[in-house]
Amino acid sequence: MSKVLITGGAGFIGSNLADELIKIGDDVVIIDNLISGKKECLNPKAKFYEIDICSSDIEKIFKKEKFDYVFHLAAKIDVRKSIEDPVFDNKVNVLGSLAIFKHSAKNRIKKVIFASTGGALYGDISNPAIEEDLIYPLSPYAIHKYAAERYLELQKELYNLNYAVLRLANVYGPRQYKGGECGVIGIFTHNAVVGDQSILYGDGSKTRDYAYVDDIVSAMILSKNSKYTGVFNIGAGKETSVLNLIETIEKITKKRLDYKREKDKLGEVKRSALNYNKAKKFLKWRPRTDLETGIKQTLAWLKNKDFIKKNCCHSDE
Repeated sequence: MSKVLITGGAGFIGSNLADELIKIGDDVVIIDNLISGKKECLNPKAKFYEIDICSSDIEKIFKKEKFDYVFHLAAKIDVRKSIEDPVFDNKVNVLGSLAIFKHSAKNRIKKVIFASTGGALYGDISNPAIEEDLIYPLSPYAIHKYAAERYLELQKELYNLNYAVLRLANVYGPRQYKGGECGVIGIFTHNAVVGDQSILYGDGSKTRDYAYVDDIVSAMILSKNSKYTGVFNIGAGKETSVLNLIETIEKITKKRLDYKREKDKLGEVKRSALNYNKAKKFLKWRPRTDLETGIKQTLAWLKNKDFIKKNCCHSDE
């Protein structure tokens, strides 16, 4: 049994990760400021600290709990808001992350698993991006995620802190609530269930690589147990346009999705997909949930939630 810390563990991905780690017998501690996370998502078997990663009291938690592993998922993840307020985004995504990494090195954590971003880092692609491709960030959010990656790599060089950087595709699935930071699948599936109108930004040709949350959690756990340190793309490995996504939701629900068109948002790439061959080779990971199956499972979960209309979400771009 390992003792693990999950920052952002009351959020969409973090709470799903906590459930799986507890299921396999790990002792889980969660740090979350509950700005976007939800108490309803907390596993009752996990120990919970309501605290921000930028707080100086984080050091005391590390000393007290004596973690073996750290999963760092806490972040500000809204591209648009990072453009509006890059200083605050820098504070959380760079300085907050650096604090977690420094405490991890100081307390001799066995390994840090960091949830970075895939699509936002590589810019527009013509083929699924590989980890060695040129980094071409188009938003402060992407710049700050990459800065955090480099700080983590520096902790390895200075203090021999093992790590895995997971550059995630657009993650979707259960516990992704509609709101300002929610991905397009989270918004469109929510609106399909409640009958609200969605917004299609641009002409619908923009593509993303969509990965189901269970597959992401699997990659994180495999990273924890792997001897390999490094950067790994985690995604489905293919592009899906927003129009194709709409067609898939309509096919599953057997009804037209109500949406209106607006001009595209700043700071977002037009095409994105991640090559996951490195993760397949070194982590023995591959995605197992196809898009149609994942959307079916997401819709089924949404239909059972009595708090679906709450305006709260935590998801990647």
